[in-house]
Amino acid sequence: MAGLAMNKDAATSALPLLALPLLALLAACNMGADGNASSGESEQGELTGARIGAPFTLTNQNGKPTRWDEYKGQYRLVYFGYTYCPDVCPVDLQRIMQGFAKFEKQRPALAAKVQPMLISVDPQRDTPAVLKTYVAAFHPRLIGLTGTKEQIARVAKDFAVIFNAEGKPGATDYLVSHSRTPYLFDGDGKPVALVPVDDPGTPDVDEGTPDKVLAFLDKWIK
Repeated sequence: MAGLAMNKDAATSALPLLALPLLALLAACNMGADGNASSGESEQGELTGARIGAPFTLTNQNGKPTRWDEYKGQYRLVYFGYTYCPDVCPVDLQRIMQGFAKFEKQRPALAAKVQPMLISVDPQRDTPAVLKTYVAAFHPRLIGLTGTKEQIARVAKDFAVIFNAEGKPGATDYLVSHSRTPYLFDGDGKPVALVPVDDPGTPDVDEGTPDKVLAFLDKWIK
């Protein structure tokens, strides 16, 4: 793990425990540098058919209830992380949202069909007020979602995300290890593919540049 966030291969290796179809798992483990299936032959994303995602109600950065189904008809770009993450989360979010901003400039009508969201895996510290300041630093359309520990645990399970707070019970200064799985869902809320992020296991290759995120969005957003 880098910065206590698991890379994509580590995350996908745990997905069979959460009943992901084997075919989707194999495709995810053969990702190309652009974050898509390496064969490049299929127009289906590597997560097509995977059982990831479910309806939820969480609290957004303005303190208002937000339902997953509010975004029916929109693509949903979902990142699980937390605001106190020292390195991986802010870098991933910055690059993803920079790529999204480029897509927004080049394809504004299509970009309007995408809702980016950060779902916190640290509800103890990530209050709506904390999230509001944080998400505003990346893009005005990025929303931050939090909830009770029980709500976040349920959502994480439904979205095949593993996380664990590391530190002494009751401590306020701790890190949260979590699977690094930025997802793209289609307008029906079905998973499409993993958004490209840099893999720390390949130091000579940068898989998560904003331009690669742009290419990813250009490929999948219709």
